[in-house]
Formats: sequence, structure tokens, C-alpha cells
Amino acid sequence: MSHDPEDEGGDAPCFAHHLVGGHPVAPETARDVARFRKGERARLLEARKLSTPDRDAALAGLRVGLEKRIRITKGVRIAAYWPIRSEPDLRGWMKAVHSAGAQILLPVVAGKSAPLEFHHWSPGCRMTRGVWNIPVPADGAPDRPDIVISPLLGVDHAFYRLGNGGGYYDRTLAALDPRPHVIGVGLAGCMLPTIYPMPWDIPMDEIILSDGTMRQRAGDRA
Repeated sequence: MSHDPEDEGGDAPCFAHHLVGGHPVAPETARDVARFRKGERARLLEARKLSTPDRDAALAGLRVGLEKRIRITKGVRIAAYWPIRSEPDLRGWMKAVHSAGAQILLPVVAGKSAPLEFHHWSPGCRMTRGVWNIPVPADGAPDRPDIVISPLLGVDHAFYRLGNGGGYYDRTLAALDPRPHVIGVGLAGCMLPTIYPMPWDIPMDEIILSDGTMRQRAGDRA
């Protein structure tokens, strides 16, 4: 016999069972979207395993895009990332823009459900192992970035990001005021028609892909 919610006599007085991450979302919808994203993550992670020559070419393409889109001024605070799970390795670019006068920050997980902190990094600074053994600055002070470079596993045509699934970037961007300019960077082939964005998802301001694709969200034209 099938289950019919109409037989249950209406909703309970408390509607907390309909909240996901503090947002009203039907549990069935949240479940279906989570399954879709899990499958896409697995597919895109496999596609991101490039040969060394292909990876070098992809990184060169991303660096050209970043140089075109970001004007380095003395003291500008740029949050980048330490690469994990075959993410594009931008550490060479980070060193170059640091030498040009930019301040580089790296994300640090402060708590399981807390927004990220961004701590100052410089070439050769002392590093320690943070959550998931990701290296983070051992002594860098937290700061607020002007620009955030966010690694894309996938991204849809509305600029919503598919990441590793922890939700840290979305929580962080929602908490930052004023919000920094957010640039998603990823490999060619990571575009999706949609990730079926949830209420807590926050779109990127622009994206740069390794094949030279550079797109900006409406209202964010430079």
C-alpha cells in the first residue's frame, strides 16, 4: 500500500522538519538534488584527471584568464586556495601576484558549520595541516578579501558553483559584508545546464575556464 501524506491529518505545529540548512525546502527535493550532485561530482572528478601536458596547458589558460580579468593593485586582498582533489594549481600565479603587491589569503575551516576564515599567506611562510589535512598558514592573521578565487568542480549557466559538497563557500559568501567579487576557475568541460540551485546557493560573479571561456553575470560587467 502506498504512503499518502494526506492521510496524516496535516502538518505538525512545528515546521522545522521542512527546513534544510535553515531554509524551507521539501525533503524530497533536497534528496533528489543531493543525488544528482553526487553523480555529477563523481563524473567531473574523473574528468579532471588530466595528463601532465594537458594539465600544464589548462593551467596556462587559466593564468592568462586571471591576468586579463584581475588588475593587481598594491594591497588588494585576493583569497585563493591550496589545491586538493586535482583542482587547478594556482600557486605559481599566487606567488607572482604577491610579488606584484597583492595580499594573498587562504581559506581556513574554523568550524564544521561556520563560515571560512581567510588568513594571510606569503611564499615560504610556515604552513600547518588544517581540516582534511589541507595546508593552511600557521601564523597568518585573518582578513576580509576583496576578491575570492573559488575552484569549480562544475558550474551552471546561472553561475552557480558545484564544489566538493561541504557548503563552506556559500556560507562564507552569505556572511561577508560587503561581499567580495567572486571568480570561479575551472577546467574546460565543467559547464552544466543547471545544478538545481537551492536557496542557500550563491552564484559566482564571473567564471574563467581553462579553454579561454570568460563570462560575467549580468550586472557585473567590468
